[in-house]
Amino acid sequence: MKLWRSVVGKLWMTILLLVSFLLFLLTILLLEFFENYHVSQVENELSETANKIANIMTEHKDKKLGMKVAWEIIDKPDHVMIALNKDQFYYSPNIDQDNRIKPETILNDPELSKVLTKNETIRKEIPFNGDKGEMSRYDNSIVIGVPLHVQDKEDGGVFIYQSLDVIKETSQQTTKLIILAAGIAIVLTTVFAFFLSTRITAPLRKMRQAATEVAKGKFDTKVPILTTDEIGELAISFNKMAKKLKYNINALSQEKEQLSSILSSMADGVITFNQDGTILITNPPAERFLQNWYYEKDENSPDTAPTLVQTLLKEVVDSETEEIGEISLQGRSYVFIVSPLYNDDHIRGAVVVIRDMTEERRLDKLRKDFIANVSHELRTPISMLQGYSEAIIDDIAASDEEKREIAKIIYDESLRMGRLVNELLDLARMEAGHITLNLSEVNLPNFLKRVTNKFQGIAKEKNIELSYEGTDESLHLQIDSDRIEQVLTNLVDNALRHTPEGGNVKVIYQYSKHNHHVSVEDSGAGIPEEDLPFVFERFYKADKARTRGRSGTGLGLAIAKNIIEAHNGSIKVQSKLGQGTTFSFDLPEELSK
Repeated sequence: MKLWRSVVGKLWMTILLLVSFLLFLLTILLLEFFENYHVSQVENELSETANKIANIMTEHKDKKLGMKVAWEIIDKPDHVMIALNKDQFYYSPNIDQDNRIKPETILNDPELSKVLTKNETIRKEIPFNGDKGEMSRYDNSIVIGVPLHVQDKEDGGVFIYQSLDVIKETSQQTTKLIILAAGIAIVLTTVFAFFLSTRITAPLRKMRQAATEVAKGKFDTKVPILTTDEIGELAISFNKMAKKLKYNINALSQEKEQLSSILSSMADGVITFNQDGTILITNPPAERFLQNWYYEKDENSPDTAPTLVQTLLKEVVDSETEEIGEISLQGRSYVFIVSPLYNDDHIRGAVVVIRDMTEERRLDKLRKDFIANVSHELRTPISMLQGYSEAIIDDIAASDEEKREIAKIIYDESLRMGRLVNELLDLARMEAGHITLNLSEVNLPNFLKRVTNKFQGIAKEKNIELSYEGTDESLHLQIDSDRIEQVLTNLVDNALRHTPEGGNVKVIYQYSKHNHHVSVEDSGAGIPEEDLPFVFERFYKADKARTRGRSGTGLGLAIAKNIIEAHNGSIKVQSKLGQGTTFSFDLPEELSK
């Protein structure tokens, strides 16, 4: 930073300029004063000398004796001319020929001639040498004329004059002394002003440094209190301000952390919108909702939130009342509660609480569909058992071969009912946490290839391209291979059964950050959005879009979910109607036992 831009430089230059200006004025006034003072002193001395000479000449009858006495009292720089009348002029002995005032100068001068004609005392400056014309002021001489009364004769006058060079020399010496004193004063003022400004601004510089540190967030910075004046009080106030600011910032940080913790731990999603629809704050459940919405929305759409949310937001801003709406997204049901967000008395936006009602809807659906599903699954085998039993009782079967065929049907339907009951029991045990895993180390890529290749025959029969995509590296994992094969078999079998001819099914394996990700993608008809939340529920059959080619119990996906969760993993589904379905599950690197 340049010196003249700093406080020190500005204060220093201000004091220096002010003192220099005052010294300049004082020097001019002093020079004028001393010059006038010297001239006045010379005039007074010359007047006194001229009066003395006039008195001496008047008192002495012997004019020559009077002149002799008069010449004795004359100082060296003084020159005296005595005019007894207009014709008789006498000069003091200390005047050489060149320094004499000619009588014509006296007689022809309208003012000096008044001494002889009107008996007036005259003071005048005349050129030092009248024959050489006018000169500068200090080349002139000052002339004092005093009337002289001579008895019985014409009145005359005493003219005493002195060159102003003497006054000039005195003024020059005085000027040198004044300029020297002014120079010394300026130097001292410079040193004093710099010292004073440095002393004054030193605490201010420390405050500036402390303010910079506080601006960087170092609120423990303190300004040293060096003085007890106003600057010292300013330092005390600054330290109190920094302490109070630190307290307020800590309080705000605690409140922010508390609010962030509350938002993060909430089961419901929270989104804060600005008045123009800009998203300000979200919590993890809300972010998950937005991710699902981004997956489903049109890529070219500029919207940052679902249309329903934007509509409710506009209604809340316009009406300043709470609005409620519901939307289905990726098979999950969400309820929106939009409330106005006030800034003093004005609405500055809205807060949206997103509540996932899928579980409630699922429970309602399970409660309604459980009896229907069980009765639907048991009705057919029971009806067939009853019908063929009546046929045997009524002797409808005439031959032994027909009886054996009816018995075979009864036996198959009883096995089917047994499988259904066993799967229900297995599922109940799994959901109760009584599943037992037989863990062993498995090379997962090779394992997935083997299970995939097991279905190549079925895929070729249906003209479906079945492929495996993943790494060929040897990656081992502790799993229950039988259970995981059961899961993968169910997923691949479902994909093949619901993919039309010419379609494709992919088994994809990915490994990243100690996590094994397996997905089964098909290009089938997809699952309706309203059925997505229930695909892992028991007895699920989306007959409208995924008509089965052969009978099933509807418990396979529910069992698969429990097996994956028993391995501390997770399973999910994503689907778009008419574009295909993707089932995927994740297995952690280490399985807690």
